[in-house]
Amino acid sequence: MTILRKVVPEIRLHPILFVFIIISFLTGTFVSLFVIMTIVLIHELGHYLMAAFFRWRIRRVMIWVFGGVMDTDEHGTKPLYQEILVTIAGPFQHLVIYLLLILFLQLQFIPHSMVELAFFYNSVILLFNLLPIWPLDGGKLLFLLLSSRLAYRKAYNWVILFSMFVCMLGLIVQLFFISFTLSSFVLFMFLLMENRTDWKQRYYVFIRFLLRRYYGQTYVKGVLPIEVSHNCGLMNVFSKFHREKKHPIYITYPGSMRRSIDEMDCLYSYFHERHFRRTVGEVDSYIVK
Repeated sequence: MTILRKVVPEIRLHPILFVFIIISFLTGTFVSLFVIMTIVLIHELGHYLMAAFFRWRIRRVMIWVFGGVMDTDEHGTKPLYQEILVTIAGPFQHLVIYLLLILFLQLQFIPHSMVELAFFYNSVILLFNLLPIWPLDGGKLLFLLLSSRLAYRKAYNWVILFSMFVCMLGLIVQLFFISFTLSSFVLFMFLLMENRTDWKQRYYVFIRFLLRRYYGQTYVKGVLPIEVSHNCGLMNVFSKFHREKKHPIYITYPGSMRRSIDEMDCLYSYFHERHFRRTVGEVDSYIVK
């Protein structure tokens, strides 16, 4: 079992999926749900295979209707290109599914009506996952784009806020402008609640990102200096940190005096010495002494 767990990740079903299973039995749409779940599993297989290729540490895969989430131990620490490839590997699987369906149609392996149903759901799931909503693939790609330009904390906060806005917009459109469907309403509500939870936990996500840097587990390919005032708190300094960048920190004092310290000095003071309320100027003074 231990050897199997190293090869195959733990797969869990989200509680919301059981709601849809019950609905499918009550409405006689279990076949449609089976087709959807098959497509979702193939989609997640794309993410998993690409992550395994880069030797990411994968904890589990959570499956829910119209998508899933692969939980890993990599939190903004891997090269940007790897995270992009792992993210788009899922949507790429839908192109493979299209080719397989065309092949099945030509060889008449499965009924024509089943192929049409699979074509429809494959397109819907692909488009749905490309919506700019976290943690869908479109939301992840938006976050990667923002985090390549903005500080990590700001990029994460922006993508969560934007995702909640898109979810609420989707609910309004669903209620007032198009015919109401229970499944799409539940999905948008679920995504809204997920992002609301992520917003509440945004501080812990950022601390996890900082801890990876502190323990030297972050990929770095460039240097980006940061200039701050001597009375700037450590957390405010950390909020300027970018992914893939090493930050020499330049401190300005009254009288135009300027000194520099390494980012590791600030991280060491915060995490090892637990000086949570220190300013960057106090950390610099402590180093000089």
